[in-house]
Amino acid sequence: MPSASEVVSIIKTHRITHVRLYDADSHMLKALADSGIEVTVGVTNEEVLGIGESASAAAAWVSKNVASYVPSTNITAIAVGSEVLTSIPHAAPILVTAMNNLHKALVASNLNFQVKVSSPQSLDIIPEPFPPSTAAFNSSPNSTVYQLLQFLNNTNSYFMLNAYPYYGYTNGNGIFPIDYALFKPLPSVKQIVDPNTLFHYNSMFDAMVDATYYSMDALNFSGIPIVVTETGWPWQGGPNEPDATVENAGTFINYLIRRVSNDSGPPSRPNIPINTYIYELFNEDKRRGPVSEKNWGVLYTNGTAVFPLSLSGSSQIMGNATTVFCVAKDDASEDKLQDGINWACGQGQANCSVIQSGQPCYLPNNIKNHASYAYNDYYQRMHNVGATCDFDGTATITTNDPSYRSCIFTGSSNSSAREGLLPPGAFGPVSPLGESMKLLVSKVRYVISAACLLIILL
Repeated sequence: MPSASEVVSIIKTHRITHVRLYDADSHMLKALADSGIEVTVGVTNEEVLGIGESASAAAAWVSKNVASYVPSTNITAIAVGSEVLTSIPHAAPILVTAMNNLHKALVASNLNFQVKVSSPQSLDIIPEPFPPSTAAFNSSPNSTVYQLLQFLNNTNSYFMLNAYPYYGYTNGNGIFPIDYALFKPLPSVKQIVDPNTLFHYNSMFDAMVDATYYSMDALNFSGIPIVVTETGWPWQGGPNEPDATVENAGTFINYLIRRVSNDSGPPSRPNIPINTYIYELFNEDKRRGPVSEKNWGVLYTNGTAVFPLSLSGSSQIMGNATTVFCVAKDDASEDKLQDGINWACGQGQANCSVIQSGQPCYLPNNIKNHASYAYNDYYQRMHNVGATCDFDGTATITTNDPSYRSCIFTGSSNSSAREGLLPPGAFGPVSPLGESMKLLVSKVRYVISAACLLIILL
């Protein structure tokens, strides 16, 4: 595992400007000092009861984990527990008390305007999230959920939602098509429509967010914004997890980035952007459960991407801002892309050996990925003598280095960039994460800001 300072170097290189920590690890908080990166720190589930039972424990926690680091470390939120209402329901009665105690400690430290308090919850607290317009929390006016919403409303905070279309699809018994979970366009006959509002939902992600807004409406809370504190897609699974693939993970994350970056909200709240954290930065090989549980990380520990990432406005960690690349357009038809590959690898004399089976750029095995490599190889070889990046309208120029893992695109400055961006220790062999470093790094999430294209990955 890279050290805390190396992790921050990786974060900076990818132009990530918000991170979420599961805990309040001192090494990470020190390394993040003077970086300008906005940080959400976490109260662990094990700490919730103690903080809920003792105002002095809450004050001590804020003093140790927040006040002692600001303003150098830009802490802007405290996430109290992780899915407390569903993962440790015995602590539910004291959750809001813990949040109140932390808020009072922030007030005493004059930090309550800078640091907001909330608590990430699973979509499982909504028994029937579809159709969104009839969704409701499994609660009553005296319930913990109601008290939580009262607290968020009174402190001008936001609702933290963990929304996973991967589980919505895999646990949905085939009700929804996988393209709906992956943000892929649906044909008109398969579009998902709320029968009550007639709103069209282009993705399961939007429907999940809207279900939460409608659930808050049902309890007469309509002014609390939602931040998605976790979402993602696993890129490897076991024999019974066929949908956990590199191709699906890459598709989901890249469409998610595009969706969140357009500054719009779900159908019921079109003017409220959906700020979203991607789960997660690195894999957790020691995590219990099925194979997929261990494989949500979008980066290897040397900072390279697991799959191609379309990071608008940001180069990859090995990127070169002065170099341009020719890649396939996201909306290009597969037939035209195949024609483009055939021409580039034939008459265009591109070196297409690396996109053959078993070679570095074969996976993800899809036409868009193969076309991007072939297009770029042709363009880099021939643009000095007049070649263009068009391929019948299926290609576009980008400054983002599309290289990933050992697939190095022609024109990339990876070799020289590696030595200058991170300390040598960050570039050892890519190996499973060590348990001793798990708490330090595996709990770093990164967020896409819907408010500004220059923030986070964009």
